Amino acid sequence: MVTVKATHTVRTAEPTPEEIMYINSCDQIKDITHTPTIYFYKKSAALDSENDAVSVLRDSLSKALFLFYPLAGRLNWAAEGGSRVELHCNGKGVPLFEAESDAAVDDFGDFTPTAAIQALIPSVDYTTPIDEIPLVIVQLTRFRCGGVSVGLGISHVMADGPSALHFVDEWTKFARGVGPAVPPFLDRRVLETPPEKAPAVKFDPAVLRRPPTLVGEDDSSLEQRKKPIGVAFLTLTKLQIEKLRNKANLDFDYENSGGRGYSRFEAVAAHIWRCTSKARGHVADQQTSLHFVADFRNKLQPPLPKNYFGNALIRVEATDTSGSLLSNPIGAASRKIREAVEKVTDDTVRAYLDYLKELPDVGRFRSLDNNGRPKGDFYGNPNLAIISWMSLPLYGADFGWGNEIHLGPGPMGFDGKTFIIPTREGDGSFNVAIWLQEEYMAAFKNFLYDGI
Repeated sequence: MVTVKATHTVRTAEPTPEEIMYINSCDQIKDITHTPTIYFYKKSAALDSENDAVSVLRDSLSKALFLFYPLAGRLNWAAEGGSRVELHCNGKGVPLFEAESDAAVDDFGDFTPTAAIQALIPSVDYTTPIDEIPLVIVQLTRFRCGGVSVGLGISHVMADGPSALHFVDEWTKFARGVGPAVPPFLDRRVLETPPEKAPAVKFDPAVLRRPPTLVGEDDSSLEQRKKPIGVAFLTLTKLQIEKLRNKANLDFDYENSGGRGYSRFEAVAAHIWRCTSKARGHVADQQTSLHFVADFRNKLQPPLPKNYFGNALIRVEATDTSGSLLSNPIGAASRKIREAVEKVTDDTVRAYLDYLKELPDVGRFRSLDNNGRPKGDFYGNPNLAIISWMSLPLYGADFGWGNEIHLGPGPMGFDGKTFIIPTREGDGSFNVAIWLQEEYMAAFKNFLYDGI
């Protein structure tokens, strides 16, 4: 049982500009929701000291918000319409909830992102007017064992993974009183394509088409959305990952491919894709898509400024039929993923951004409508969506009471949503958090390990 004891509104430590800040087309298509993450900390002497944890969080958050002052603002619907938003830097601040739980940290076991984890992250009513919804939400929860958790939500419109982690890193440095501060690059207009640099290619809107539905069902997504979903938090060891990578590279054409074999992501993502299709029992001609995102910070010419704050991700898709996916070796699926990634270039990214900018309405890409009601495309059965945290500097969020013992996603999954997360030990192992329809979860677990 989690009980909220107090709510604090945290504003910037010093006055900041009051302005309407430009939001580019890459931000515009993001959900008007928050990315939930959870940090757990064991009991420590610092947590027992007079330097109260909530005071530390509140004071350091205030300083971090001064650097990242747009996060203290609010979104508004843009007058131009088309479901677009404006960012009003108005300093309304961030809510910090102070809570207590009768559980102990050890009660959460392997930290599978279930409803028990959800209670540790602030919830948001997205039917609330958009200009009243904070862009960051924080909850400090104290457990009976003396440990704590920090539940965090950051608006999808405001930040992708690298940007969110930059914010958290600066926040923890303020909490510990160490420096120097590394300010973010806040001008999102840098993503605009200058007239003299018009992309040499046209964007193929097929990448943004609606995902395949089940064979024989006109709109299977309506029925598939109703099915109960289960979640699993599974581990792949370094040895298992290397076995998958070696299998994927058995038929790799090193001579004509620059000598770079399939990466760990390309091998593991291919394996998960094949296992979900097998577990779901698809017919051979079932179309299936694997959706993921690619960071284009260093794909642009010139690259984006260091510490660019915002979204710099492009949606990428690999497609196949389930029959082909399962009858061919894992390397064939890895090759489809590699081919999708290699399409991400300066030209294709700029063409993508220009295409989004000209869309009459960007709302189709969001999972909620403009009144906060669920809608949008269904990326579940027969499809899969994988988010990789493999290259992110995840760990070391020390607010002065030691590093976290766990960092992971909150319960944000739909059928087919998957995270690949390096383990905290840094030993080359991965955690896989996956949401699947309950009827297929047991089979998926078996195939995941038996197929290595």
